[in-house]
Amino acid sequence: MNNKPGEIRFIRIVRLFLERRFNLHIEKADEKEVITSIRKNTEFKGANLWTLIFAIFIASIGLNVNATAVIIGAMLISPLMGPIMGIGLGLGIFDIELLKKGGRNLLIATVISIATSTLYFWITPLHEAQSELLARTTPSVWDVFIAFFGGLAGIVATTRKEKSNVIPGVAIATALMPPLCTAGFGLASGNIFYFLGALYLYFINSVFICLGTFLIIRLLRFKKHQYENPRYRRKVVRYILLIVFITVVPSIYLTLRIVEKSIFENNAQKFVRENFDFRNTQVVNRSFSYQPRNSVIDLLLIGAELTDSAVQAIQAKMPAYHLPYTRLIVRQGLNARQEIDFSQIKASILQDVFRNDSATASANAANIREPAMPDITDELKALVAGFRYYAASPMLFRQPGKTIPDTVMVVMLGTGRPLPVAEKIKLESWIKSRLAADSVSLVLQVRK
Repeated sequence: MNNKPGEIRFIRIVRLFLERRFNLHIEKADEKEVITSIRKNTEFKGANLWTLIFAIFIASIGLNVNATAVIIGAMLISPLMGPIMGIGLGLGIFDIELLKKGGRNLLIATVISIATSTLYFWITPLHEAQSELLARTTPSVWDVFIAFFGGLAGIVATTRKEKSNVIPGVAIATALMPPLCTAGFGLASGNIFYFLGALYLYFINSVFICLGTFLIIRLLRFKKHQYENPRYRRKVVRYILLIVFITVVPSIYLTLRIVEKSIFENNAQKFVRENFDFRNTQVVNRSFSYQPRNSVIDLLLIGAELTDSAVQAIQAKMPAYHLPYTRLIVRQGLNARQEIDFSQIKASILQDVFRNDSATASANAANIREPAMPDITDELKALVAGFRYYAASPMLFRQPGKTIPDTVMVVMLGTGRPLPVAEKIKLESWIKSRLAADSVSLVLQVRK
């Protein structure tokens, strides 16, 4: 009983500390000024529209030449945050006119952005999809979190008396501009998967920035827009709640799917890493395919063959790695030999040697040097339909009458379908540029 006054005093001190430190009403700007500012930035005409077009051209060039600094500069210039925050504010204060204005201007800005980037990628002589561009074709769970927390930071900064550099930082972090440029690239190149994937990422970013804005506006208790006609007010409230439901519920579902896929891939990587570590058997290729009730882990092995009982014993461990409804495919022996080549074996062995004992490898294999090449697996997966695996290694080609052999980068590509000649030539040119090789020989292996 004697401790009660002390406990109450401690709770009050903690509560006072939290209120002073985390009170968003401190230094809060006048509500009318905030609303006027956001309403003004929601409009897309005149200087705002031209700024958007110029920013799109800059971002498209940056994606085209794989220049990260240029892309960041374009995101700083872009005024796309305006209408998205306008929609969030409109939802937060039940202002149907601001909501309509924000939605209309966001649609106009989106269409103009895609049209501008499509025009650029249609006339540019550089048609290869670079890594910066490919990164914007598939959203990840981190994109969702970045957009949500970016939206929270953006609206908090907007509601302050003293403006800071938060808004430019949010524009860079949430990356609204690159997905629109990637959608334009998809249209210009006729790749519908790029177009839809980029729009999906743009939609996710926009929705969660808007959601962050809505939550802070309600937390700050901005006054709701007043309507003289109570009947019309109830109608507006119903419309807004319906819009929130239609927008947020599907985005939450899609986000959960992204989270599930990320968790599955992490668990699958851990499962393979911990259970296929053998002295005489090597995993030379792995692929993960996620479906809610039909996921697949596909492994290609070389070396000493694992017995069926060994494979079954490993498969029995899958539930411990939270891999339900997952099928394990292990290809080895004759099946594996039909799908790999010696360059794959060489690359895999050298990678293992350098990882375990780089000093010994340097001493014992002084004349063997694996070139420093970028991993283009994800890029090839996005570029080639039915992509299974690839291997790349420089090889010496000797010809009669020539004392000095030619060195050619040989790339073995496993696909699920034959490639047209024109597509193979373009792909060969892209690989040559991407791997910085003097010459490339592309060998296709088609497996149905």
